[in-house]
Amino acid sequence: MNYIIQRRCIENIADFYHHVSLKYRHTYSVELMHKNLDEALDGMYQIEKSLLRRHPTLERWKKEGWHMAHTGKWYYAYTIDDDTITIEDACHEQNMSD
Repeated sequence: MNYIIQRRCIENIADFYHHVSLKYRHTYSVELMHKNLDEALDGMYQIEKSLLRRHPTLERWKKEGWHMAHTGKWYYAYTIDDDTITIEDACHEQNMSD
């Protein structure tokens, strides 16, 4: 299985944890931020392996015809073309609303 991760996904994850680090600057360490980033990115590689394919809950993902997968606190929108999975978007569970 080949994976293509759109730049928007990585930016969404990095922006989310950057804002967390700003809000909780006295308690949220750089090490914890890197751990959270790694877990979110590693989760993408579980799509169609251990993560179940779901119908998208966000209207914008439905309109695009994307599939959805969920791991931990992150939801991923993706497409499948033969043996290539393209992860189109990522959204933290706190932001899962239209």
